[in-house]
This record gives sequence, structure tokens and C-alpha cells, in this order.
Amino acid sequence: MNTTPQPSTNQQATPPQPQGDRKQRFDRPRRSGASRSNRPSRPTHGPRFDTTVTGKRETDHIPPLKDGDIRIIHLGGVEEIGRNMSMVEYKDTIVIVDCGVQFTETTTPGIDFILPNTRYLEEHKHKIKGVFITHGHLDHIGAVPYIMPRIDNPPLYARFFTSLMIKKRQEEFPHLSPLTINVIEKGDAVTLGDLKVRFFGVTHAIPDSMGVIIETPYGDIVHTGDLRLDHDDGIPTDDEVERYKFFENRTTLLLMTDSTNCENPGFSISDRVVYKNIENVIADTAGRLIVSTFASQVERMLYMLETAERYGKKVVVEGRSMKTNVEVAKLANMLKIKPETLIPLEDMNRYPDNKLVILATGAQGEEFAALGRIANKTHKFIRLTPRDTILMSSSVVPGNERAVQNLKDKLSRQGAHLIHYKTSDVHSSGHANHDEIVWIHRKIHPKFFIPVHGYHYMLRVHADIERKLGMPEENIIIPDNGMVIEIQDGGNKIVQLKEKAPGDMIVVDGTSVGKIQDVVMRDRQMLAEDGMFVVIGVVDSHTHALKKSPDLISRGFVYLKESQDLLYQTRLLTKKIIEDGLARGGYNNLDQLKQDVAESTTKFLLQKTAKRPVIIPVIISV
Repeated sequence: MNTTPQPSTNQQATPPQPQGDRKQRFDRPRRSGASRSNRPSRPTHGPRFDTTVTGKRETDHIPPLKDGDIRIIHLGGVEEIGRNMSMVEYKDTIVIVDCGVQFTETTTPGIDFILPNTRYLEEHKHKIKGVFITHGHLDHIGAVPYIMPRIDNPPLYARFFTSLMIKKRQEEFPHLSPLTINVIEKGDAVTLGDLKVRFFGVTHAIPDSMGVIIETPYGDIVHTGDLRLDHDDGIPTDDEVERYKFFENRTTLLLMTDSTNCENPGFSISDRVVYKNIENVIADTAGRLIVSTFASQVERMLYMLETAERYGKKVVVEGRSMKTNVEVAKLANMLKIKPETLIPLEDMNRYPDNKLVILATGAQGEEFAALGRIANKTHKFIRLTPRDTILMSSSVVPGNERAVQNLKDKLSRQGAHLIHYKTSDVHSSGHANHDEIVWIHRKIHPKFFIPVHGYHYMLRVHADIERKLGMPEENIIIPDNGMVIEIQDGGNKIVQLKEKAPGDMIVVDGTSVGKIQDVVMRDRQMLAEDGMFVVIGVVDSHTHALKKSPDLISRGFVYLKESQDLLYQTRLLTKKIIEDGLARGGYNNLDQLKQDVAESTTKFLLQKTAKRPVIIPVIISV
């Protein structure tokens, strides 16, 4: 079917007619997207974009696209889990797939989000015809408010539930111009400039997940988005078989697909198994049941709500992101429970413990999330007892192992009984394991292959799978962010250009959006690791002499009361440096004097302590 969907703004959405019983879908949760900063979210009063003019375009070194060739650039998502964004360029048309954020890590202290670098798109925005969003997870939609204004707000295309998630996200940015969102359905097709784009449904952890098919004169470019297979004991369901029949009689020029779990053997745990185990826990728990899961696991969350109601239990939803997704599910007419099943947190004590289920955020050990506050005994309404059971229906996101272990320890000390994925099959990933990937590759049978969505190691393992399936080495490219890849020679050759699109880190830092200098991140890392050390010298404006020995302040470096000898030596050193500098006429160049103090103090403290605190010299003339 060739359709041209009607556009809507971020204030409007018309739900499509239901397509069968949604309860029969068994999508999977993602592993990514849970490693959000443990700080409370900052208020957004309008992003302040870095619009520095450099005099020439940053992409001028990239040769122009030759007529008939196809250019693919991954602007994020192929060196990390997160900030997924890819573009395909043909003639005068660019189409974009996804627009996500990456959540911060220990190497980026103070940063709220990391964004794809869109400089290439900004300098070729006259070619952009549309942005296609595969599903509603933040690592695929989170950058929309930050990036769309920079590329002149081209039309967005998404399925209905995804469109609602995008609009909910936009509510946090009321100053921005309304988006033009086109609600499409699987099987639809749109023509944009020199390209036609089709859509097909995939199984994932959130409703209305889809893959994108970009039709070219040489065959289809297929971007699956995140996906797995719905299966019974390793046998894909009839629905999955029917879905992939579409590719039997088509020519797939290029496949780009999810690499997250490709090294995991076999098939992932079936959601039927997970759901059955969750139902048993809900039915058998005698006291209060607190369930913590990724808020992004929308379909699992809806199943929990329906199951709780079936067993006559009331549900409290605790946590901003989870409440938001429940609201979106209501808007989509997907919440199939009675209104009275959901109760306010403050009414919880009106019901017996065995009639209560609490859905809470914080499965990754986030300090300010609901489960974190419960564990720290700072939650206003919830105190644990030995009769409580906590079901953690999620895996541990890499890097969060220690935080999750601390969370489990604190919960256990309060006597609660814990159930998690290592003790019971109560969680499975939304990403395909090895054998699922093999099955999908055989069904789509591409000519060329580019693995996406994952760290470099994951991409390489995925490439090895395709090699074992018989694809020639020269037909596979493992990308980096910003790598310029072209399909040339009438669709017969895929090459990597030596030139790269700009790939500097773009970050959201408070209300500022742009590049962040290495020195800033280095200072933040040093402050986090070794603290700071302040040297304060007071100079007489008349005599140009030091009035007294410098004052020293330490924060996060050494404990002053226990480091008197070190402080004495440091004070003597800094006093000498300042006095020597003043004797040489340093009063007329206090900035240079500060630099001398900083350099000498850094060397001295490194020698004495093996630490490198941030040195802040303050020279005051009075």
C-alpha cells in the first residue's frame, strides 16, 4: 500500500484502529536506557545550542556524493549503546533513522545526555526529507528536542504509540516549535524525494516497534531498529514467519540490524516463560509485592497491571518515568484495567498488604528513584518489613553492577525477600540472541551488511556471524560514528571513504548543548577522583609584597587536620613562589603568577601524595 500519512503536531494524535488483541504480542525490554544519571533531572528552560561559526563548513573535506551512489553515515549508536541515529543519502534526498540519546557514564561527570553529532546533517539540511523513528525508547527518541531545531524540523514518521512517546517528551520543552509528526502503520509506504520508504513490524520491548525499508534502484536498504523474535522453545511463531515472508521475493541491498545480544548463544528466554513466572509471583505473594523494572518495558508493565487486577490486587505506580508511560498507554487505549485498580500512593495503607502491588522505578540502583529511596529509608510512605517481596524484573546494565549490589544489600538488611533474574526467569532482553540473528539474516538475505546498535566488539561478533553465513568479507563494513560509507558502481560495491563526518562529542550540560572541551571533562574527572586544592595569597597594593603566608583550602583531597606537615611544606613552597614572582615584577602580571603557583603546586603535591587535585590559585591585591 502506498500512502501519504496526514501530518499532526505535537498537540494532536488520532489513534489508528486497534489491530487485533494487543495482549497476544510478546515484546522484550531493552537493556540499554536504564543507566540514567542518578541525579535529579535538571529543569529545561530551553536548550542553548552551540552555534559557533568556524568560517568554513566542517564537512567540506568530504567529497560530494556522485550521482547514482548511495551514502550511509551512522552519527551515533555504533560505538556505544545509545544515541542511535543513521542517515541514508541518495541524489538530493537524505532520510534519517532514529534520533536518540546516550546516557552518561562515569567518564562524563556532570553531563546529562550525550547526543549524536549532527554537523553533517546541519550542513546538508536542505536535502533532509524525513526522520523515521523505529520505536519509543529514549536511546531512539531522546534527542528529538535537541536535534530537530538544528535541522529545521523536517517531518517525523512513527507508529502511533511511538508518536505519543515523542509528544510526551516534547511537553518538557514548551518553548520549541511544534513537530510535524506523521503517524504511519506497518505496511505503509511514503515517497520522499528520490526515495520510497516502507515499514514493517518487529518484536521488541515496547508497542509499535518497526523496521524501515528504504527502496533504492539497486534494492532495499533495511534498518531493523531494535528487535528479537517471538518464539516457542526456539521456534519462531507463525506471526514472525509471516512477517519475514515479505523479504522472500525482494532484493535486499544492505541490512543494518541490532547487535546488542549477538554473542549470547541460542534463543532468548521466551516472554511466555517470563510472564508465567511473574504471574506466579503476583498470585503467591502473601505480603506486599514491590516490582521494579525498566519503565521502558511498557508491555511487561501493562501485563503486570492486568495480572494484578485479575488476582484482585490494587496497584501503586511510583516513579516519574513509569507514571509517564502509564499515561501514554492510557492515551493509546492500551491500558485494559479498571480505573479503581490504580490507587494513589497516599491511599496505600487503606488496603491489606496481600492486596497491594507497587510498581517502582530504580532497578539499576539510582539513588533518587523510587526503589533507591525505599532502600535508603527516605521514601515518604514506604517502609519495608520482612513480609515484603521485591521482584526485580530486569538485568543489570553493564557498569551498574556495584550500584545494584548495594541496592540489593540495603533491601535485604530490611528483611525483604528478593527475586531477580539470576534466581528465577523473570526477565528477558528485548534484543535477539545469536540463533535469532541467524534466522533473521537468512530470511532477509542481504547483499551487503553493516552491524549497528552496540559497542565495537558487539559489531565485530555480529559481522563474524554474517561471514559464517557465507557473505564475502568485502561486503561487510564495521562502522564507527561518523564513518562515511558508500554503495557505488550501480549497487555492486560497498566502500569506506577515508574522510569522516564530524564526530566530536555533543553533550547536554544543564541548559547548554554543544561540544565540550577535553580540558573541562579532564577537570571534572580530576575533581571526582582527587578533589581540589585552593591557594590564596594576599598582596599589598602599595608595597607589592605578600602580606602573610598563603591560606590553603582542601576539598576532597586531604583531610587538613591529619596533613599538617604536608600543608606546612606546601605553604612554604607557595609563599616562596609568590614572593619570588613579585620580586621579578610579577605584580604587573598576576595571571602569570597564578599559573606559576598552579604548576609548581601540582608537581609538588603529585610527588608527595601521588594525587593530582585541581589547583585553584587566588592572588588578591588589597
